[in-house]
Amino acid sequence: MPPIGGPDVILPQYKKTVTDTAVTDVMTELAALADPKALAINQRHGDDHAVNLGALRAIAKKIKTDQELAVRLWRTGDSAARLVALLICRPKAFTSDDLDRMLHEPQSPKVRDWLVNYVVKKSPHAEELRVAWMAESHSAGWGLTVDRIAKKPEGLDLDKLLDTIEAEMKDAPKDLQWAMNHCLAQIGISHAEHRKRALDIGERLAVLKDYPTSPGCTSPYAPIWISEMVRRQEGD
Repeated sequence: MPPIGGPDVILPQYKKTVTDTAVTDVMTELAALADPKALAINQRHGDDHAVNLGALRAIAKKIKTDQELAVRLWRTGDSAARLVALLICRPKAFTSDDLDRMLHEPQSPKVRDWLVNYVVKKSPHAEELRVAWMAESHSAGWGLTVDRIAKKPEGLDLDKLLDTIEAEMKDAPKDLQWAMNHCLAQIGISHAEHRKRALDIGERLAVLKDYPTSPGCTSPYAPIWISEMVRRQEGD
């Protein structure tokens, strides 16, 4: 992305042309909101931000949409700042190269998740990137494929996806395994003709079978997940 700059004009609620001062204002507020307890909880999930997500959303709500500030905040490399950036950016303003580069930069799981779900999915380049990231077996490609399976499955080879999941999910890295498991569940939930096979794969591989689940929440273990969501759908 090209450097972005502008005159130092300061207006309330961060509504200013983007300068180092604007970035500093946001970073100062994030630092003031940092909570060691929140950091400890987030670190259990591989994240490194110390600001409550509700507080991050409140900052973004004050700023509203500001693409230039979003780009500057992303460049800091700070996870909390990047999460704010993803909330205030204009998804359609990024090129496919921008988004590909952003995905492959070192980052925490929460930043990657928000990048894919809040930005890439709203981009006109989403399908192009889905294909490219599936080719490199990146979890983001599988995440975008979940969306296709649920909303626009035409053109997808669901049997081939199930073949890949059956062969690779058991030994896949954690983030990729989670994304493949989501695909498996979504196929079983959304496509009755593939449900029996999806359930069988889930039972045989037993991925996430012992995953701790809070009371009232549905287990990510595919057979339970599929059965519960189908039950809800049929009950409506």
